[in-house]
Amino acid sequence: MYTQNELLYPHSVTRQLRDLRGSEWRALVDRILQLPEAHEEVLGFCLMMIRLNGCLACETDSYRAMRGCAACAIQTLRRYKGPDRDLIRIYEQALSDLRERLADRQPLTEATETPDYAEMGEAA
Repeated sequence: MYTQNELLYPHSVTRQLRDLRGSEWRALVDRILQLPEAHEEVLGFCLMMIRLNGCLACETDSYRAMRGCAACAIQTLRRYKGPDRDLIRIYEQALSDLRERLADRQPLTEATETPDYAEMGEAA
């Protein structure tokens, strides 16, 4: 029923947002589209859109979700009353938040042996 729905803003929608705002917005979207999907700037852009769209509060059976992420993101940007510069600042804040989280992350360590999960369950 909801095979095309995403849980959070998908990067694949970004191209459709390019011409919804002014030149500053287009420049940002063009930059984001040039980068690999896992690049921190792309992830920062997705985080900004998640926040703007209210993705965390979206329910799979809501009207908004049934219309799809692209329609939701387009509507959000069309309704946004501030200038492009404000959107750029929101993006920069999301990117800063993402970088801060990544800097705090502990590196993964290589395990010398595979843990015995069955044994761990018996000990509990």
